[in-house]
Amino acid sequence: MLDVRRLRLLRELARRGTIAAVAEALAFSPSAVSQQLGVLEREAGLPLLERTGRRVRLTPAALNLVRHAEVVLERLEQADAELAGARTGLAGALRIGAFPTATRAIVPAALADLARRHPGLEPMLSETDPAAVAHALRAGELDVALIHSYDFVPDPEEPGLTTRPLYREAMYLAAPAGRPDTWTGGTSGPGPVPGTGSGTGSGTGPGAAPGQDEVLRAHRDAPWITATPGTLCHAMTVRACQAAGFGPRVRHRVDEFATVLALVAAGLGVAVVPQLGTPGSDVPGVALTRLRMERRTRIAFRSGAGAHPAVAAFTASLRSALPPDLAGRGAGT
Repeated sequence: MLDVRRLRLLRELARRGTIAAVAEALAFSPSAVSQQLGVLEREAGLPLLERTGRRVRLTPAALNLVRHAEVVLERLEQADAELAGARTGLAGALRIGAFPTATRAIVPAALADLARRHPGLEPMLSETDPAAVAHALRAGELDVALIHSYDFVPDPEEPGLTTRPLYREAMYLAAPAGRPDTWTGGTSGPGPVPGTGSGTGSGTGPGAAPGQDEVLRAHRDAPWITATPGTLCHAMTVRACQAAGFGPRVRHRVDEFATVLALVAAGLGVAVVPQLGTPGSDVPGVALTRLRMERRTRIAFRSGAGAHPAVAAFTASLRSALPPDLAGRGAGT
């Protein structure tokens, strides 16, 4: 009989690529991972790994076994959800991951609502970049998380995970306000650039957003402020500028949007920021121009866990905590 825990190790190896990465993610030693995978090979009666120097490659039999493991693990999640639903009252830990803007603007109210409805539940919040969520969910470090994607940075396919739409939000070009624009020879000021429209569309590329390219190109010579490389926010800014025909000259790399806006207000650069990254439409010293891009936020959890009462309860609390201008923008996310 194949051991589910060892199947999980094989699944993680297929996703992470190296035994060292699996060991680090699951708090094992590399030798322990290798030993358990060796036992799994004996259980399977077939070679599962091909060693090439310091790396290993999964055999066709192993890849087929991973596909079965995905189904098995999903069914176990469903079984756990059914058992939890049969108990009286919700209790125990619920490990939640969320990115900073959602953590500040939405999650506190959601957790307060969750505490009122289910006082026996113990939510445990960890600020988690969306790029790290998939591994954390599959490793069991998180039970549910918020992730986001952009028009130029779509959701990657993540086996073993399921997502549900939560809300969509607008994106803005933030530039210094009320002073001559030393980068383009124009003037920065509040309000939309002609041709950008109201920004209510959800264009997926340069041709879908009339005027957006012009807005970005007007600041092609400016110093740009982006998030740190490797994050979705950084990729979004770079790709949006590239779609407009130029590469941004990145001078500052900052992840916290309040700091980004402070740098913009000081005249130190321009940036693309999401709606929840601003305190409102009127930011002193900053001109916000609505773009046709959007950021889409989704709730992510392990496949099969959507019916778990704790996950369902947190999802309901999240929806009840959405600001009015976002509450009606979940469909089609």
